Amino acid sequence: MSHTPHELGEEFPEYAEKMSEMKQADAHFSKLADEYHEVNRAIHRAETNVEPTDQFNEEDMRKKRAALKDEIYRMLSAA
Repeated sequence: MSHTPHELGEEFPEYAEKMSEMKQADAHFSKLADEYHEVNRAIHRAETNVEPTDQFNEEDMRKKRAALKDEIYRMLSAA
């Protein structure tokens, strides 16, 4: 398993400029991006044992990250 953070810019490089614009113009999108970043960092800290957690909590965080990523992609592709 890779311990590389899944940053939005790396996940959606083709939408980098649009993400920047939407963070400024759309409060909901900005909140989702911030929440994704927060969950993503928590997963990375758990994976690298900086802040260890049990496998169930880590799995829940991964599911939340995936749901946020799906919603962010939906907004990006619809804009």
